[in-house]
Amino acid sequence: MGGYYGLLVLVGVALLLTTGQCDVSCTGTDGRAGEAGIPGRNGRAGAKGEKGEPAVMASGPVDPAVLLRLKGERGSRGRQGLMGPKGYQGEVGPAGHPGLPGRPGPEGKNIGQGVHSPQQARSAFSVMRTDSSYPAFNQIVTYQTTVVNTGGVFSAATGHFTCKVSGVYYFTFNSVAKVSICLRIASDPPFDKLGFCDYKGNGDQVLSGGAVLQLRVGQRVWLESFKDQQRDTDARDTQDKQIIFSGFLLFSE
Repeated sequence: MGGYYGLLVLVGVALLLTTGQCDVSCTGTDGRAGEAGIPGRNGRAGAKGEKGEPAVMASGPVDPAVLLRLKGERGSRGRQGLMGPKGYQGEVGPAGHPGLPGRPGPEGKNIGQGVHSPQQARSAFSVMRTDSSYPAFNQIVTYQTTVVNTGGVFSAATGHFTCKVSGVYYFTFNSVAKVSICLRIASDPPFDKLGFCDYKGNGDQVLSGGAVLQLRVGQRVWLESFKDQQRDTDARDTQDKQIIFSGFLLFSE
């Protein structure tokens, strides 16, 4: 019986050896690499740790960097320091580009009409007499040339200035002649007349005068010739003569 069992064992081994051999053509194909798996979900947040112990000042030298990181209590405000010296003036920079035009300003307010408004009062004149004849005594001087006549306040034909704005005015005249001439500034009441005279010396005779008058609307002012100590021959003189009469408003009332 033992011999029969041994024979069976030998036959089984032989079969295993026979089936374990393979022909050259008996080769398997290479396997493919596996695909990446889907990313996993984030894990849950861990539990909050316990509060740490307060820092303890270590003995020995202290690191300045550590002190800068440690925030202390806010101190009181210090005193204001002294003003430092004035710095040097810097160089002038290049001119900038012109800015855009500004928006129109608000509409102005009406403060009066024409020369009758004290804020806008204008009154002035200057006229010239170039006639070579002697100005007749006690007659108003008339003029041939009007230089300035603001507001039409003067009539060269009649020789009258007529006040259109109440206020204080200044009047002045100048004359040049070869003989003596007397002239006076005259006005309607209450002002009377203010005369000026000079007598011939050598060369041209120059005469000038002026007055400050307070006038109301409608009052007239003029220049006239009068006789004082002139010779009769002076009144018949026909040499070149020139008289300039001017006046303007100093301030209105």
